[in-house]
Amino acid sequence: MYGDGGAEEVVGEAIDGRRDEVFLVSKVFPHNASRRGAVEACERSLRRLNTDRLDLYLLHWRGGTPLSETLEAFEELRDSGKIRHFGVSNFDPDDMAELRAQPGGGDCAVNQVLYNLTRRGIEFDLLPRCREQQMPVMAYSPIEQGRVLGDPVLARVAERHGATPAQIAIAWVLAGEGLCAIPKAATRDHVEQNHAALDIRLSPDDLAELDARFPAPNRATPLEIL
Repeated sequence: MYGDGGAEEVVGEAIDGRRDEVFLVSKVFPHNASRRGAVEACERSLRRLNTDRLDLYLLHWRGGTPLSETLEAFEELRDSGKIRHFGVSNFDPDDMAELRAQPGGGDCAVNQVLYNLTRRGIEFDLLPRCREQQMPVMAYSPIEQGRVLGDPVLARVAERHGATPAQIAIAWVLAGEGLCAIPKAATRDHVEQNHAALDIRLSPDDLAELDARFPAPNRATPLEIL
């Protein structure tokens, strides 16, 4: 995944000489998430990124390694200065409860999950629990890999703001408490368009219109993953 580490090499080139200007995040595969394996995987990532530290290191999803062992590796990496914070990705409410029950699990800094206008299942249980614990939620695929962009309601809201549907979809995520978004970008122009979503302030009428088109969940559903 991520180009067998190639994505990290590209990021390393992009941040060369500007390391202190970015918040740098990478992930460890579940099959590398043992006490020794996670440390070695992190060190490989650091070499590809040409840096001495990550700001945030995520367990990509649950695997066969006990969480206690992964947490020990994260603690070792943090104590050595190779990571500043650790977090998880694709953890549902039961996973999060198990994590917090482990020694050091309460230090988890974030849960990265699929969340966008068409994938709102986390609002029923996971998101409220994270908010209670003051844990940010990082939303990946905030524009549903582009599939949501042709929606007429989204287009209407975008037109009112002189924005693109993608920018409105990102702004909708950012309007939620304790949420950040990580949209994909393949070009400089794409990065700049995504960044411009930070300046969009959706009105109560905008939010109500989007809620009517993309309803919030009324029951618990399994955590969705892309």
